[in-house]
Amino acid sequence: MKAVQRKQLHLGVLLYGCGHHQAAWLMPDSSVECIGEISYYQSLAQLAETGYFDAVFFADNQSFLANTPTEMPAFWLDPLVNLTAISQVTNYVGLVSTISSTFSNPFTASRQLLSLDHITKGRVGWNLVTSMKDEEALNHSMSELPPRDERYEKADEFAALMHKLFLSWDSTEVLNNREDGQLINPVNIRPFNHIGSYFKVKGPSTTPKSPQGRPVAMQAGASKQGIALAAKYADAVYSVSWNLNQAIKYRKKLDEQLKQNGSCNRHIKVFPGLVTYVGTTHEEALAKKSALDEKLPIETALKQLSFFLQQDCTNWEINQIVPSLPPVEEFTGPVGRYETILEIINDTQPTVKELLGYLNAGGGHFTLIGTPEEIVDRMEAWLEAGVADGFNLMPPTLPGSLEDFVELIVPEMQKREIFRKRYTESTLRGHLGLK
Repeated sequence: MKAVQRKQLHLGVLLYGCGHHQAAWLMPDSSVECIGEISYYQSLAQLAETGYFDAVFFADNQSFLANTPTEMPAFWLDPLVNLTAISQVTNYVGLVSTISSTFSNPFTASRQLLSLDHITKGRVGWNLVTSMKDEEALNHSMSELPPRDERYEKADEFAALMHKLFLSWDSTEVLNNREDGQLINPVNIRPFNHIGSYFKVKGPSTTPKSPQGRPVAMQAGASKQGIALAAKYADAVYSVSWNLNQAIKYRKKLDEQLKQNGSCNRHIKVFPGLVTYVGTTHEEALAKKSALDEKLPIETALKQLSFFLQQDCTNWEINQIVPSLPPVEEFTGPVGRYETILEIINDTQPTVKELLGYLNAGGGHFTLIGTPEEIVDRMEAWLEAGVADGFNLMPPTLPGSLEDFVELIVPEMQKREIFRKRYTESTLRGHLGLK
């Protein structure tokens, strides 16, 4: 009798400075001196490939706040340029870049992504965002970010146009027929003449569609508009879930939107963010977290909290209970992270200092501390519950926490037969089991 194939976990890793913990750069063995070196990011991607990860991922921030001396410039290099360099020293791992529809030109962005997809023979994905900070808008001839509804309206047109550009023609239309003197078949390479509210593009792309059909479309955003956008265009989503309850709610919202769209048979893969502290004993894992928490710059952490909550928290008493916050329906900032903070407060009734402890490595994502067995137990539970098709790892330190994950957690997943022991596909779409 043929053995039943177990559900398989997918893994991405968000490469961010020298780690997602705000104190990572302060550690004696930190990699802070390397964050401007391409060889550093190449080595991290090679490490992820050693662990058979599906993809490495770069977020982005298009503003630089030089007046915050304790905050590390995590996005030193442009993500697409960085990934292009990484592509030259890796062979399998997927390469995902964030693209802002608020600031990007769709013709240029699609051309860059398609170019990299051809260079890598189909390993590219892109994460669509609408951006979050007015400081970024000031670098793009804007006085502030447009309202959320307008940003998402523009993102909808942007995503539809990107897909049109990705698929505008096939390389088989290049005939290279020397005898007949025919280089290109013009019949199937035509302008599509897009005229919308935000973009006017004649088309087609100068680059043919990719070896994997089109780059994998990712999306990150838990607001009603974000989920609606994902349901229309995304192959997979990055999500924020502090606990199983929140993960169940997110999956339900996404599935309800798909049903509303008449796409009941379509499955969008969900990758919650994951922060891990792993040791050969539970105590060893706790010690790794404690060492980082002890060096946490409180002022920087309060500033980050102020951004998440869209109010000034810098004068809050850190040993007092977190002040009452408005319901999510009244919140105008990034909704996903705000819902997570409300969930943490509801679960733990923390002091301000304790809340900062929960948020200081990844901003409230699913956080697991313990032995490989303890950590994989929880990961597997989310997989079996159908709320996570995999996880987007957010290592507290780099390369240390990623090395720990590859050396300790990956073998445990492989032992349980829920994670690959070798790459069997060559494209990102193939790794993720997408059509």
